Amino acid sequence: MSVSDERALWSPSKENLRGRPFRDLKKLIPNEIPSETYSDVHQWSVNHPGEFWSAVWDEQGIIGEQGAVAFDAGSDFISSQFFPHGSLNVTENLFRNGRANAVAIVALDEDGTRREVTWQELAEQVAAVASALKSVGVERGDRIVAWVPNTLEPIIFALAGLSIGAVISTSSPDFAAGAVIDRFGQIEPKVLLVAGHYLYGGKRFECGDRVTAIVAGLPTLTTILTLGPTSEIAQNFAEWSAPHQGKTQTFERFPFDHPGFVLFSSGTTGKPKCITHSAAGVMLKVGEEQHFQFGLTNLDRVFYFSTCGWMMWNWLLMALGTGATIVVFDGSPTYPHAGRLFEIAAEERLTFLGLSAKLLDVARKESTNPSQEYDLSHLDYIASTGSVLSPEGFNFVYERVKSDVRLISMTGGTDICGCFVAAVPDASIYRGELQGPCLGMATDVFGADGFPAGVDEKGELVCTVPFPSKPLGFWGDSDNAKYRASYFEGFPGVWTHGDFAAKTVHGGFILFGRSDATLNSRGVRIGTAEIYRVVESFDDILESMAVSQDWEDDTRVVLFVVLKDGSVLTDDLIGEIKLRLRTQASPRHVPDLFLSAPELPRTKSNKLVELAVTDIVNGRVVRNVDALANPDSLEWFRTLLWK
Repeated sequence: MSVSDERALWSPSKENLRGRPFRDLKKLIPNEIPSETYSDVHQWSVNHPGEFWSAVWDEQGIIGEQGAVAFDAGSDFISSQFFPHGSLNVTENLFRNGRANAVAIVALDEDGTRREVTWQELAEQVAAVASALKSVGVERGDRIVAWVPNTLEPIIFALAGLSIGAVISTSSPDFAAGAVIDRFGQIEPKVLLVAGHYLYGGKRFECGDRVTAIVAGLPTLTTILTLGPTSEIAQNFAEWSAPHQGKTQTFERFPFDHPGFVLFSSGTTGKPKCITHSAAGVMLKVGEEQHFQFGLTNLDRVFYFSTCGWMMWNWLLMALGTGATIVVFDGSPTYPHAGRLFEIAAEERLTFLGLSAKLLDVARKESTNPSQEYDLSHLDYIASTGSVLSPEGFNFVYERVKSDVRLISMTGGTDICGCFVAAVPDASIYRGELQGPCLGMATDVFGADGFPAGVDEKGELVCTVPFPSKPLGFWGDSDNAKYRASYFEGFPGVWTHGDFAAKTVHGGFILFGRSDATLNSRGVRIGTAEIYRVVESFDDILESMAVSQDWEDDTRVVLFVVLKDGSVLTDDLIGEIKLRLRTQASPRHVPDLFLSAPELPRTKSNKLVELAVTDIVNGRVVRNVDALANPDSLEWFRTLLWK
């Protein structure tokens, strides 16, 4: 039986297909090469990476010099380079499509505070902060970091830093001091921007004690700034930059491979990796996605729910390059009700709403009905990433949110600060499927033999051709040993991303969860998402987690479920779950043990951390507890007595 669902939920037509994405992407391909479909353009893009990314540069109107070479293949994936002699300024380019008096950014806080800045105002504030950074000795290559809520100031801070060649790294204020030091301490920052407080779930959280600990743990700091009032430790950010208001800015150009961002892995498998990215590479890669896959323009209003600790913050920052208005929000996405993000979509007249798959699932289970409650007539796209979007999530969007919206399930990650798979302008949308590979991304699924898998055959998600947002390396990993170990040990010379996936008959992909969290049930690999899809279809179950436990010289699968208030994990309910798993998945998908848990551990970006529970049930030390948003949740698992 095919894992693909044959029923199209949305299909292109003259009425609902934006003409520009497909029209523009066909401009990328040489006139003498036929290009009737997206698939034609994609095939050309991965066969000719230099020509393709050079054409993307030109079509987007990137300001700068490409140099004589667009792509140097090098000796392997890591050593390959794009535009090795090129130069540009990322901030200058992010301003290139802005209209002076149009709104560039809208910043919303949970308490209802709303601020907006025009492109002209944004340019003036960025110039002032850039001048202030220079005045305290920040030079090209210096690291500046921020531990802040998702508001206007970190965007200004980052744009200013990028404009003078600094390297930017950001984190959200719900991270513990130790987790912040573990991350920022590795890159030895010179300037730190911190929060005075933040709001979440209707509560105010003060940051003072953690600021003191963070500053003490980062001895390389020379300047500490705060979004709160000036104190003995830190100077107020606005007061610090005020003397530099009115400064004009000239944009120095930097090499294409000049480091611009350091992002961190979630840290669930050890100390967080410092993934170093070319900001220009991220801008070109994400710009391609936003321009050619989604067709964003300066008429769009784009939102992605994120914190400053998730790569989707960087992704949204890059949307400034389209000239669109970006909308940021800080606070709980489900406070005071589960439909809050749809309410924002209506109030701000968003054309693009991005959120995690988990948030869509929460809204579905809370019986929200956005189509009845809000005016979403302007909404063209809903994008989902962060984890696997279930087929039921697709149903929820088309039945209860907007029947003609384009629901795009994307996959990529911190590692590439972009997407492997996203929107395909001329493709239909099918329940549970990701539409197709991004241009320039030779995305495939490999079996254990190292060869491409057939349709519906499960294997590892890979990429066989380099792309501009591949990491420059890991900070401090001078011989690239950690880099190679992270992505290239599975199949030599091929990027192995760690997702368990299958290709579909429609040319798309289905994801089954992280391959390092897949289960071995009686000799067969099973993606955890396959179990969750069935288990979480029960009204009594809020969420679930399946892990593999070493048991009696073999392994067994243990399923933990979090129940709705008042529900009980009875033998009858377990029997119904088993029956549904057998009939809707396979007998091999039925766990060996079912347990009701009060809470499941998750990262700051709301991803469940299966590896932490796997470690506990197998008697191992949990790796990097500081990466968890709710580390106390682990205590219940530690109290379990196994028989």
